Amino acid sequence: MEKIILASRSPRRSEILKSAGIPFEVICADADETPVKSVTAAELTMGLAQRKLRAVCGKVGDSRLILAADTVVCRNGEVYGKPKDEADAERMLTMLSDGWHEVYTGIAMQKNGKLVIDYDVTHVRMRKLGRAEIKAYIKTGEPMDKAGAYAVQELGSIFVEKLDGSFHNVVGLPVCLVCRHLYDDFGISVLE
Repeated sequence: MEKIILASRSPRRSEILKSAGIPFEVICADADETPVKSVTAAELTMGLAQRKLRAVCGKVGDSRLILAADTVVCRNGEVYGKPKDEADAERMLTMLSDGWHEVYTGIAMQKNGKLVIDYDVTHVRMRKLGRAEIKAYIKTGEPMDKAGAYAVQELGSIFVEKLDGSFHNVVGLPVCLVCRHLYDDFGISVLE
């Protein structure tokens, strides 16, 4: 399988691709990640993924397969990206406490002019969190570069009661969806 370009500096996305045996190299996308207003969470993530893809495509062309992704958390119509500071992380975790929320990851893939854009959504139930444990979790630093201010694959797992959907989507890359598009749209099997 040819090496794909991952347009993301996320170590979590790199780890997911590595675990799935997908050869890749990272070329960071210097794209504007300012959220677009008046769009759904799914549209937002797909649009941001496409911006990242275009930024990398502008650097390397599109003769190689490029993959970009963006993840947000959403509850009751409010979108939560990465927290700006500790107070923002506390606000997010307080809002997500004791209820269900959705995690959306949009993906954009392109090679030789063929563009595929899609998304996945996972429903997550977070247990009721106490103010002291929210503050203690924030002090670990873990929430500060995570959408929704938690990491389901790390210490933040102690807050998550249930998942309905892809675990890897919550981590930041729906690898099953990516592999389906690799096969269906680009004729690439990760098993060959």
